[in-house]
Amino acid sequence: MSEIGKENKAETVPDGFERLPTGLGYTDSLQPVYRRIEGEGASFGLLVEAQHSNTMGICHGGVLMTLADITAATGANLARGVTAGSPTVHLSIDYISSARMGQWVQANVEHVSAKRRFGFCSGGIYNTAGVVARFSGTFYFPDHDGMWKDGRRGDGVLQQQAT
Repeated sequence: MSEIGKENKAETVPDGFERLPTGLGYTDSLQPVYRRIEGEGASFGLLVEAQHSNTMGICHGGVLMTLADITAATGANLARGVTAGSPTVHLSIDYISSARMGQWVQANVEHVSAKRRFGFCSGGIYNTAGVVARFSGTFYFPDHDGMWKDGRRGDGVLQQQAT
């Protein structure tokens, strides 16, 4: 095991990431969670804290799955040029290693294919020791504006914060 895996030194949020706003429903359970969107590239990440951990003191698989879901959906939406939500049709994840408290974990979009009604996205979740998980997802692109609980348009995950 590398020295990184043995030590539990607190890490920091990398440059270029901004905190995701709150008020996004279940996604708020990841807070504080961060994003970086550059062109059609999307990355989301978080510093593993107690609320992200299971009883073994490592990042809970549900946290990693949720991080994969918002990352892949964002990648699919960026590829089609729309800032609207797209329901997840299928999401799979392979857990490869663990992420410990204090470590930065980052989900990256690595491949996207957007078709007329469906988007396909795959990527990985990493920490400083290497690969934590691999994921792939399929997302439905509705042919209508959808239903929004508060009347707003656009996906809060993609909307930029006012500066």
